[in-house]
Amino acid sequence: MQSIEEALQKLSKSKFRSRFKLNKNDIGYINEKGLDVIYSHAKDFVRLRLAPAFIPNDGKQTPIKGHPVFKAQHATACCCRKCLKKWYNVPENKHLTELQQEKIVNLIMAWIEKQINN
Repeated sequence: MQSIEEALQKLSKSKFRSRFKLNKNDIGYINEKGLDVIYSHAKDFVRLRLAPAFIPNDGKQTPIKGHPVFKAQHATACCCRKCLKKWYNVPENKHLTELQQEKIVNLIMAWIEKQINN
C-alpha cells in the first residue's frame, strides 16, 4: 500500500493527471464553504458515484469541471472504477469498503490542500 505522498508523486508524473489544477474560482468556493464542507462533498461523491459495485455509466460519472472535488478526482485517478483499478488495483464490480472510501477521500483532500497551499 502506497502512502498519500507516494500516490501524489506518482500522479504528478502523469501528463494527463498533472494538468488538473484548481483555479481561483475553485479556491474561492473552497474558502467560502470551508474544508469541512468540501470533505463532506468528497465523501458523498465517492459514496454515491464511486463506491457501488456496478456503476451503469462508469467512466462518465465524474464531470471534469463544476466542483473542486471533481477536478481532484480526475487529478488523483479517483474518478471512476476503471481508473481505480489501473492506478490502485482496486477491483471493479465490488462495492468499496468504508476503509477504501476513506482512503480515496483522504487522497482527494490531500490533493486539494496541496493545490490551495501552492
